[in-house]
Amino acid sequence: MSELEDFRGQNPAWCPGCGNLQILRSFKMAMVEMGIEPHELIIVSGIGQAGKFPHYTKCNTFNGLHGRTLPVSQAIRLVNHGMRVLAVAGDGDCYGEGGNHFLHALRRNLNITVFVHDNQVYGLTKGQASPTTDEGMVTGTQPFGVLYEPLNPVALAVSMDAGFVARGFSGNQEQLKELMRAALEHRGFSLLDILQPCVTYNKINTFQWYKQRCNPVGVSHDPSDREAAWRLALEFGDRIPTGIIYRSDRPTLEERLPEIANQEPLVKQPFSQGDVISELENFF
Repeated sequence: MSELEDFRGQNPAWCPGCGNLQILRSFKMAMVEMGIEPHELIIVSGIGQAGKFPHYTKCNTFNGLHGRTLPVSQAIRLVNHGMRVLAVAGDGDCYGEGGNHFLHALRRNLNITVFVHDNQVYGLTKGQASPTTDEGMVTGTQPFGVLYEPLNPVALAVSMDAGFVARGFSGNQEQLKELMRAALEHRGFSLLDILQPCVTYNKINTFQWYKQRCNPVGVSHDPSDREAAWRLALEFGDRIPTGIIYRSDRPTLEERLPEIANQEPLVKQPFSQGDVISELENFF
């Protein structure tokens, strides 16, 4: 049985008060409660403060390029669908550089989980506006303020009929832990957008700002009701709903692919180099 200490990695270099610290703590608590051992999970990350996440825990890791977290995660899952795959990214990493990959991952519904550390700025590269930055916010590269509305990733995911869509807040650790568990247990593509303060570059969306606005969805909300989920997803202002917004049971990509559906992962299937050579000879 795993313990919190089993997931200890390098000492975090995040700023004191950064919401990433609470995200990391909630993740380790979820792993222990689910009985997952470090070797049973692979975490894929890109570039950014969120990209450092797997460095600060103990697990299988692939740390790649900015915005390319999801292609790598999907490739790993297709080759070995017996392995839990968790992608971690920032709002710029996933919704900016990786925005095209995000859209098509929603379509494919591969069984991977995505935690987006959403602090509404680019926290590693000195605080310029990200896709989720509020309209009007002044940054080092937007001296006259952001001139357009922010992306709403939760609403986008609901509109694309994503498998699982949830929003969490790093300041509500107990709820965040439960949302992580639910996302990891869901069969299909799971998005958990985690609101978190950047104490260095975002002086607007602070811990107190989120705390005053983030409210758990009511027990009467039915996540399978897409219309109700859509209405909740559009709420982002004086009130920000947190919790499971939408859940769909549509088939996963793994179930649609005959090469791996109800079969051993590709990495465990027999492979003959001779078969490849004979096929190549047909081209000559």
